[in-house]
Amino acid sequence: MTDAVNGEVVIELRGLHKAFRGERVLRGVDLVVRDGETITILGGSGSGKSVCLKHMIGLLKPDAGRVLVLGEDVTDYSERQLVEVRKALSMVFQSAALFDSLSVYENVAYPLREHCDWSESRVAERVRACLEAVGLTGAERLMPAELSGGMRKRVGVARGIALEPRVMLYDEPTTGLDPANQRRVGELIRSLQQRLRVTSVVVTHELELCFAVSDRVALLKDGRIAAEGAAEAIRRSEDADVRAFLAGEQDAPRNPADEAALRGGLDGP
Repeated sequence: MTDAVNGEVVIELRGLHKAFRGERVLRGVDLVVRDGETITILGGSGSGKSVCLKHMIGLLKPDAGRVLVLGEDVTDYSERQLVEVRKALSMVFQSAALFDSLSVYENVAYPLREHCDWSESRVAERVRACLEAVGLTGAERLMPAELSGGMRKRVGVARGIALEPRVMLYDEPTTGLDPANQRRVGELIRSLQQRLRVTSVVVTHELELCFAVSDRVALLKDGRIAAEGAAEAIRRSEDADVRAFLAGEQDAPRNPADEAALRGGLDGP
């Protein structure tokens, strides 16, 4: 595990507010991401987890609050200004977002051709290295339609690491996968952190993935960070919101008797 307390701050959300069609989704989110760690934003469906990620990479602008990336306040950056910032960040979308008309090789090579003035031999070398890193050596000629769900996710990760970003953003990376592929993706996220020293922000509602990959966990509820801490501390937390989420409840119980029953259900006899 990394030292998430003392690491350099690479991303910071300060008092983030965001609404869609009058529906307030984020209501003052404060969150710090530190160099080299894997932090998971945990929360229920529709809680605003993915909205936080999209603010980090500049796909959304906040209604209020600030977004800082690598020490720069990027809140009001134009698309042109964000191009350089995004070279340091890479997002793996829930659907993998592969180009269906391009082969695996062409999908992974795409960002290299967009941002690097490299020879084709150097591009090919980097593509092979990225596919090897995600366990897909030899898959270069396959088309997305020929890939399983787990393979599509891993190709998305290979494309994400092609430019050697400092930060990887994962949006529900195991959604729709069977348990075996869920474990493979979790192992991949952790191995990339350990081997490449990449900082990772993972958005998920799946507890197994969360505790398999996380150094720190932040629970998003009612548009705010309701709890935050080391993964093991969150797992053992007595906070009502945390225990309710871990128990699969929509809302935390407020009655002391209910809280006692919840503790018994989680901790066992």
